Amino acid sequence: MNALPVTDVESARRREDMLRELNLYPLWQRRHAPAIASEPEAAAVSQAAAELRAEQAVASETPHADTGNLGWVELKQRVQACSACGLRAGCMQTVFGSGDENAGWLFVGSWPSEDDEAKGEPFAGQAGQLLDNMLAAIGVKRGVNVYLANVVKCSGSIKRGPQADEIAQCSPYLSRQIQLIQPKIMVALGHAAATALLGADREWHGLLGKVHSFGGFAKDTSPQAIPLIITHHPAALLLAPQNKAQAWKDLCLARDTMRGIKIK
Repeated sequence: MNALPVTDVESARRREDMLRELNLYPLWQRRHAPAIASEPEAAAVSQAAAELRAEQAVASETPHADTGNLGWVELKQRVQACSACGLRAGCMQTVFGSGDENAGWLFVGSWPSEDDEAKGEPFAGQAGQLLDNMLAAIGVKRGVNVYLANVVKCSGSIKRGPQADEIAQCSPYLSRQIQLIQPKIMVALGHAAATALLGADREWHGLLGKVHSFGGFAKDTSPQAIPLIITHHPAALLLAPQNKAQAWKDLCLARDTMRGIKIK
């Protein structure tokens, strides 16, 4: 068997060191193409801001998207029965979201992985374990003042990020979740989630390390803007551990922003 190039060996060692630090090695083994696209790949799922907002406006006028008066039970039922886009055909089950329905923290990913769909909860599997460690590092715990959701509620067998029309179909569901939760702060995990929440496709690295503002989707009636922090998706960090330092800075920014909100 041919020996690995030195650069590959060094890369493998760095990955193993990161996973050991996060208590994920040797449990995690890299598989074939991840169910959640990394940030550079997510560029293919993003459209121009005008197109995205136009499609969201159309979706907000369709019968399935009339969610403004739904409570939690009715909203969950609506999502479970939704077949508004082609993703539902290959979806094992929809992944609505999970956690504290009165949470101060809302973490939003792009769309469910195969692990998520198998379990019926967002951020399952190895990416979920990494997210739990990330939360613990800033003194936050899944399910305790924390709600986890995705922009798109099912992914089927598609190995790509969500398209603009799929985001538009699902955004009323996430919008209603945000209205019901009324979070104090939101964290977008990955480029696709950031694009959906900002309503615009922006250069990825320019989004990191800043406090943005979520003011609602098209035709929302959100009462006020919510601080929004953007960082790497945990699935992307498993494949690119060199971005872990930036993710840590972003989480610390989110933690400090939340502390400032509580002081006010």
